Amino acid sequence: MSEKYIGAIDQGTTSSRFIIFNRKGEIVSSAQMPHKQYYPKPGWVEHDAVEILEKTLNVINKALKKAKLTPADLEAIGITNQRETTIVWDKESGKPLHKAIVWQDTRTEKLCRELEKKKGREYFYEKTGLPISTYFSASKIKWLCDNVTGIGEKIKNGTALIGTIDSWILWNLNGGEHYTDITNASRTLLFNINEMKWDDELLKLFKVPETSLPTVLPSINSKGFGNLHLKGVNTKVPITCVLGDQQAALFGQTCFKKSEAKSTYGTGAFLLMNIGTEVYHSKFGLLTTPAYSINGSKPVYALEGSIAMAGSLVQWFRDNMRMIDKSDEIETLALESKDNGGVYCVPAFSGLFAPYWCGDAEGLVTGLTHHTNRSHLARAVLEATAYQSRDVFDAMQKDTGINLKSLKVDGGMTVNELLMQFQADILDTEVVRPKIAETTCLGAAFGAGLAVGYWKDLDEIKKIWTEDKEWKPKMKPKVRTDLITGWEIAIRKSKRN
Repeated sequence: MSEKYIGAIDQGTTSSRFIIFNRKGEIVSSAQMPHKQYYPKPGWVEHDAVEILEKTLNVINKALKKAKLTPADLEAIGITNQRETTIVWDKESGKPLHKAIVWQDTRTEKLCRELEKKKGREYFYEKTGLPISTYFSASKIKWLCDNVTGIGEKIKNGTALIGTIDSWILWNLNGGEHYTDITNASRTLLFNINEMKWDDELLKLFKVPETSLPTVLPSINSKGFGNLHLKGVNTKVPITCVLGDQQAALFGQTCFKKSEAKSTYGTGAFLLMNIGTEVYHSKFGLLTTPAYSINGSKPVYALEGSIAMAGSLVQWFRDNMRMIDKSDEIETLALESKDNGGVYCVPAFSGLFAPYWCGDAEGLVTGLTHHTNRSHLARAVLEATAYQSRDVFDAMQKDTGINLKSLKVDGGMTVNELLMQFQADILDTEVVRPKIAETTCLGAAFGAGLAVGYWKDLDEIKKIWTEDKEWKPKMKPKVRTDLITGWEIAIRKSKRN
């Protein structure tokens, strides 16, 4: 009998990937393609859903071809995706009715503030574990209905479907079955995480009929989300796992026990801690989110701190400021100075996310003097991700009363040694990177394989995870305190009110 593999689709904010894994959790083959970012107005961010679908299909075929495999060699497929990004498409033609509105988009800030004033912040927190924010899908749906001709009517009469990226990909890959999982549903601001279902009151508030939304299934599901249908291929591969990208990374980092935490450094940065099977609502500005559920068993929850700008801030430094030609040059440039020279960068380009939730905060660079040079700015850009992560880390410890001794890290920015050491220093905590850095894809693969018995249980998966490198804090306490004080002053300056 020939060896079987597990495939994982990773549809991210800037690209789509398909990775094929073996039983040891090793990468057998992979392919990745970027897609275009659209910025039609300040604060607006959009994607072409058709382009995303085409790139997703391309990377599946490329990865299979590279490994000289066919779909028949895959035991199952998992999907992980950028969360909150919202698409509305025609049920008959399958065509999107507008470009996808991306999670970073802030066009609904006024609407969110009006609803917060009307209902109160706690109303949304108690039902969804989330604040009312431009970040989540519900206000994006309402904006599309109110501002794009025909969308509201099509949704009302049942000829349009609404979904996040996972639902869009599933609907196109499985022959038109409209599904999502609990992790993605929970990021819409329409899903009640206490009752684990679409919330009637929130649907009424945002005027979203449940018939236009996907059926919500357990994240890891042996019955599956349908089968992969590839053009010209008779083999049907079961899709048995769907996880939002950050929950997938938590699963890929094998944070299966309560109090285990990870931080992913991608376009944004996201720190999640497993808090077990009971819902706990943060008192310090964090989100409560379902982490995963296995075949309908009680969901595991996580506390999450979401940071909008991490890797995308380096891209801004590269493309808009033109300080570097390639993203990886920022570390070399930053190392030209021994410190930040008193310069801080607050990347509130989409407002501030956790733990502040200040939608009208503005991005700024502060502390500039005649002494400031490019390397100080490069350091400030890198350090901004570490400071924001520290803010979330601190809130997480206050919420749980747990003193985190170690933080597992993953994502593209973890190759930056300067950033990782500074992260350990500013947290005063050990930072650990795994050998398999693609933990988002790996988490989706683990879930898909677990659902079909490719891996028998969580303990077997846990043994696959191995450490690559760790960074221990070296910074003197006074230096750390002074740096954090400077950052907190910069944060206050970024807020309008």
